[in-house]
Amino acid sequence: MSIVDNKKAFHDYFIEDRYEAGLALEGWEVKSIRAGRVQIKEAYVVLKNGEVFLIGAHISPLSTASTHVHPDPVRTRKLLLHAAQISKLIGKVERAGYALVPLDLHYSKGRIKLEVGLAKGKKQFEKRATEKEREWKREQNQLLKQRQR
Repeated sequence: MSIVDNKKAFHDYFIEDRYEAGLALEGWEVKSIRAGRVQIKEAYVVLKNGEVFLIGAHISPLSTASTHVHPDPVRTRKLLLHAAQISKLIGKVERAGYALVPLDLHYSKGRIKLEVGLAKGKKQFEKRATEKEREWKREQNQLLKQRQR
């Protein structure tokens, strides 16, 4: 079940591979995510010292959060992946010029997971071509629906 999608990622990048990563979260963050108060539109994923981090994801704290906890909505969060996956990602990102982009936040067996995409950036003309193709497919579907009536 999806919590939040990053539609902008599909507009700006060609997604070539996907990985499901766990998140190291605090208690108030889990409550906020379950309440739907999360945004990953401007977030990105970075590799540092053989670890993977999510930067820029905004999780708004609930007003009922504990008084002794001082929540930071945009703190850097660690992503949990297998060592083999991390080494594969390091190779692709450093050598081949790929980027890591958060695609969607979802539940998997009661846990909150982040789907990370191995992506290559689109040029401006490629974005326009993708948009034209999407509009043409939409138009085709409308024409087919009208013909079936």
